[in-house]
Amino acid sequence: MPMVLYLLGLAVFAQGTSEFMLSGLVSDIAADMEVSLSAAGALTSAFAAGMVVGAPLMAVLSLRWSRRRALLAFLVAFLLAHVVGALTTSYGVLLATRVVGALANAGFLAVALATATGLVAPDAKGRATSVLLGGTTLACVAGVPGGALLGQLWGWRAAFWAVALVSLPAVVAIARSLPADSPGSAPVGARSELGALRSPRLVVTLLLGALVNGATFCAFTYLEPLATRVAGVGDAWVPGLLALFGLGSFIGVTVSGRLADRRPLPLLVAGSLALLAAWSAFALTAQHTAATVAFAFVQGTLSFAVGSTLIARALYAATAAPTLGGAFATAAFNIGAAVGPWAGGRAIDAGLGYRSPLWVSALLVALALMTAGGAALVARRSARVRPADGPPADLTPGPGHTSVPPRP
Repeated sequence: MPMVLYLLGLAVFAQGTSEFMLSGLVSDIAADMEVSLSAAGALTSAFAAGMVVGAPLMAVLSLRWSRRRALLAFLVAFLLAHVVGALTTSYGVLLATRVVGALANAGFLAVALATATGLVAPDAKGRATSVLLGGTTLACVAGVPGGALLGQLWGWRAAFWAVALVSLPAVVAIARSLPADSPGSAPVGARSELGALRSPRLVVTLLLGALVNGATFCAFTYLEPLATRVAGVGDAWVPGLLALFGLGSFIGVTVSGRLADRRPLPLLVAGSLALLAAWSAFALTAQHTAATVAFAFVQGTLSFAVGSTLIARALYAATAAPTLGGAFATAAFNIGAAVGPWAGGRAIDAGLGYRSPLWVSALLVALALMTAGGAALVARRSARVRPADGPPADLTPGPGHTSVPPRP
């Protein structure tokens, strides 16, 4: 893999730390800002909502720029949003900085995905995606627990300052290492890319990604109160628990990066069934510390293995629209990241207990499996009724080679 991919991964590390770190800070933010726990959790949903809106909008804007210019502009805006967030005493302003930071994050990730896949062979999109998402998983391993530890030592604002500081070397590295005219960086018309995004195969893949990621964020956002108030894990051990989830996610992304280009279907089917079973088992056994520790690792592995593979499948399904394809993949996954914490928060507010987000996660994965099964059934029926010389059905990602996107 080209070295520049790892430099992009450094920036994704800072952004992933920001997106995930509130899972270890929600209680402190709620107390400091004098808001409810669900309101503090809504900061994660606000970030995700900003990425949903920002991914396509920022991607269209970036089509007018070179990729280096777009990456630098988005990363600097992301950095400044965190400086403001660290300084504010207003919940409303903090909420706004989460949205602005997410808009910048969304634009950066969309362009970074297009840049990464443009730097590798056509059949290596899964590996390139895994390098970028490796930055996200390392954020779970080191950044998120580090943010939680900083929050415990010096308050939650210290975590925001840390994200801003980590972003600085990423800005310098991208400015120095990414060519001004990187492959595929010439301006492209938005209309031509939008026309390539009409495939039902892509729509199904994005929907599956939203559901699976919603399940991940629903449980992960409320992992800290679940661990401390249900499993009896001490506050001092929460950063370690978050790191364990991150370690599992890193392993999941690494493994899926090796399989997503060649054997995506077995990975997705087995991984999704395992996710459904494990979220349910986690909910049933969350009162036991050992079970909470074990499932934090297992669910990190399974969630990111399935989720990163679906991102790669979306990029394969949108080869004619690399920037907007990455943007729509980013938006879809963050729809899940917005809906998941919202649904988990509503379950907690309804008095269903701190383990209720785990049941919501199981439900979202079950919906993903039913969606995939329904799409496959429709595709088979369409294949039986279409004329012999008609075009093939295109509702789910089909088994692949380098010219036809593999199916999840």
